Amino acid sequence: MIFRLNIDKECREEVIANVHERTPLINEIERLVMTESVTDQLPGYTDDEITMLDIHKIEYFLVEDEKTFAIVKNGRRYQIRKRLYELEELLPADFVKISKSAIANRKRIVKFKVQLSGAVDAVFESGNTECISRRCFAELKRRYGL
Repeated sequence: MIFRLNIDKECREEVIANVHERTPLINEIERLVMTESVTDQLPGYTDDEITMLDIHKIEYFLVEDEKTFAIVKNGRRYQIRKRLYELEELLPADFVKISKSAIANRKRIVKFKVQLSGAVDAVFESGNTECISRRCFAELKRRYGL
């Protein structure tokens, strides 16, 4: 296998891959290249400002009243101008769907708390909690061996 990287600030960016067959690795490379903004930052909006949020510092994304919010470690909420399904495609593998309306950064979950009703909450580093749906919890258990 040959890898070439040419850095030229004047030329148009282009990625060409010559492969023998399509594999899961090739699919992942294509997804990364074709993602509109592969970056470690995401713009978060509040009433009077726009803040570039470090994706790895976001604890979870939540949909409320048809608006998507990013919740960060200090408890602040920022509106994100993307739908949850769009975020799922953009975010790294550390982010997992925990309900129909939430995606969590699994590296920011410190524990799972079981309620008397049988529901399970994810408890984050900041102390914030978010309910995990039964279907998503079953998938988390299977995927991560919980």
